[in-house]
Amino acid sequence: MIICLNGAFVPEEKACVSVLDRGFLYGDGLFETLLLRSGRPFRWEAHVARFEQGARLLGIAPPAAGDDLRAWVARLVELNGMPDAIARIALTRGVGLRGYSPRGAAAPTLVITLHPAPVVDVETPVAWRLHCASLRVAETGLPSALKTSSKVAHVLARAEAEAAGADEALLLNTRGEVVEAAAANLFWIENATVMTPPLSSGALAGVTREAVMELCRKQQWALAEADALPGRLLGAEAVFLTLTSLGIVEAVSLDGRPLKRCARVHQLHRAYQDLLRQEP
Repeated sequence: MIICLNGAFVPEEKACVSVLDRGFLYGDGLFETLLLRSGRPFRWEAHVARFEQGARLLGIAPPAAGDDLRAWVARLVELNGMPDAIARIALTRGVGLRGYSPRGAAAPTLVITLHPAPVVDVETPVAWRLHCASLRVAETGLPSALKTSSKVAHVLARAEAEAAGADEALLLNTRGEVVEAAAANLFWIENATVMTPPLSSGALAGVTREAVMELCRKQQWALAEADALPGRLLGAEAVFLTLTSLGIVEAVSLDGRPLKRCARVHQLHRAYQDLLRQEP
């Protein structure tokens, strides 16, 4: 596999990042993950806008942005012969002085990798079992608004979910409200209304989340944001997740208790798959 390291295209096994890089030492960086279909990145502008906003908030100047960054992704697709892929763009502050201070870190590190895109049935969404993680996330503050490299809470939550026999962890904030999954945004259907936690709960502003909300508006479905405790999901007409790699995932259980399912989730899944094919 060929990867891109600060604009150089090299075999994965020859790509080297310093052990003193602050991304390795402190998780001092961020990343963005996007889907490519037939070589076309889905919602490129939205992903890059979030990436560049995050870099500004962290005070890291990427070695490339905008058109140059897109050209690097396109070149990776060509070199690896992988038109259907997941692209991961990772940016760290680079090597600096020892300690937490960012002083002296003047050369950021940017790595782009490609990974095979999962095969998704265009008619039927993937089904996952959910587990409420014991860890709590902050509902306010910088980390919840960014895809930072410091994801240890999400790693531990997913490990806990898998140990419980589930596929994905449901994260709660310090108020005990549902926020999102470890790697996805959360939705549920209640009284024929598509609901999702507000960003103020601590949820990430997901690109797929926004695309699905657009689809709901286009179909004139009632749509609302609401804070909710986990028990509310057990009475919902359906629960589903949204994420870059799989689009829409149907939730079938929560902590071993079955969740209701409805045809509207499958309808949204098909509409989203159509959107992937239609958007340039």
